[in-house]
Amino acid sequence: MEDMRRTAVRTAVPVVAVSLGLAACTPGEGETPDEGATVATTQPAAETPESAIPEEPVVLATGLDVPWSLQRLDEDRTLVSLRDEARIVMLDAEGQQHEVAEVPDAVPGGEGGLLGLAADAEHSTLVAYLTAAEDNRVLVFPMDAHGSGAPRLGEPETIVEGIPKSTTHNGGRIAFGPDGLLYIGTGDAGTPEASQDPESLAGKILRVNPDGSAPEDNPFPDSPVYSLGHRNVQGLDWDAEDRLWASEFGAATWDELNLIEPGGNYGWPQTEGAGGGTEFIDPVHQWATAEASPSGIAVVGDRVLVASLRGERLWSVPVDADAETSEGEDGAEALITGEYGRIRDVVAGPEGSAWLLTGNTDGRGDPGADDDRLIQLPLG
Repeated sequence: MEDMRRTAVRTAVPVVAVSLGLAACTPGEGETPDEGATVATTQPAAETPESAIPEEPVVLATGLDVPWSLQRLDEDRTLVSLRDEARIVMLDAEGQQHEVAEVPDAVPGGEGGLLGLAADAEHSTLVAYLTAAEDNRVLVFPMDAHGSGAPRLGEPETIVEGIPKSTTHNGGRIAFGPDGLLYIGTGDAGTPEASQDPESLAGKILRVNPDGSAPEDNPFPDSPVYSLGHRNVQGLDWDAEDRLWASEFGAATWDELNLIEPGGNYGWPQTEGAGGGTEFIDPVHQWATAEASPSGIAVVGDRVLVASLRGERLWSVPVDADAETSEGEDGAEALITGEYGRIRDVVAGPEGSAWLLTGNTDGRGDPGADDDRLIQLPLG
């Protein structure tokens, strides 16, 4: 891939300001870091003619500072959250960065800061997950995304708060589901037993109405909790049958890709990986933590793509995977291994491709001169 075509290789670009009014953590002793130090050796796709899809990977943008989440608005505009700067920027078709907003209340530190972004289907609101001084919380911004420039954001409103925070295990992925509701992946915030506590928002997948209230058909009455027993959820997406998939960091043994059932219990901290018996739901696939440390995921066609940090891989798992848990390269394919370093997020790109967001500037990678980058990968 040394002959990879590149576009927009600037690292310093003009910034267009948009008014809000208008508009390394160190692992503990004996602990395998979730977003671990590098081991040395949903979003709709735009309709693009097949002939326009490159045959080799293309770098679409460079010079991103600790990026965390991608939200494509259209074929020419993509929003990116910058974790440690608590800023939202827009990448245009040339890969240039345009300022959208500095998110209030964010207090970056460790694995926390400005994390997930999600836009509703009409692109009338933008939702952000952030780490504040005392908790993790979810804000919603009115958004005007008309035209070809950077969207305009209005004043934000907090719709979910009180999600436990820590220097690690903050979760942070958010996504609107096919039902129009907002799904929120949280972490155990370093308190494993909280994942099994139905009264705690830690170690859960939450499902809320756009105003933050609990839907009447949630599995637990008057509760936003949709599933429990998670350690650190950083990937959410749905397949063609509207089934929810989620990625999860393990501790020292197994990382997981799970198929989520309403009210399901995924076993942490009693189990890690398969072996939960009848009480807990086993993962569809699991990896040794050195092979994955999974963050964002994207369902593209008949496969789930899994962005991996410590493993520096883009994994592909078929959506029709067998009921019995598969492991490592048995039942999954590594489409990329080490070419771009740590991979933080992945979304569906134009037909026949995926867009990857690298994560080498987060304090745990080995950043190159152009990092971090947005890369278009043809899938074939």
